[in-house]
Formats: sequence, structure tokens, C-alpha cells
Amino acid sequence: MSNEVTYLIKVGDVMQIDPAHDEVFGGCLLIVTEVKSWGVQGYVDIPAPKDERGLAFYRCKYENCALVGPAMWVRDRDENE
Repeated sequence: MSNEVTYLIKVGDVMQIDPAHDEVFGGCLLIVTEVKSWGVQGYVDIPAPKDERGLAFYRCKYENCALVGPAMWVRDRDENE
């Protein structure tokens, strides 16, 4: 990913994890919670009934993900506590 694109990434953006990078999370959409110099931290939403939902937190280097765009809805980290 070029430096020009990394400056555009912000909290609340959606990144897609490269399927070739991770057998489990590859292809998942990651909601960015922190932008770092090396990549992003964020979460993948785990679908389930409301009282069973969860967030899988993940760190990904820029070269292993792609910017999709801004998320319309971002879950609160404490939402299911």
C-alpha cells in the first residue's frame, strides 16, 4: 500500500484482510480502531444473536489489507458487556 493511501486511513474505516495472508481472517472486513505506522488495529464483527455477539480484535500490516472505505456503523467496544 502506498504512503499516500495510508495517510487516508482513519478510525472507522473498513479494511479487507488479504485472503492469502491469513487462513482464518482472510477476506474478512476489519473496522479500524487504531491507525499505526506499520498498519491498523481493529475488529471483525462476529455475527450472532444480540446477547451472544462479539468482536474479534486483529492487527494487520498495511501490505496485508486493502482500504474499502468508511463504515456507516461502528460497534461500541463495550456494547456486549
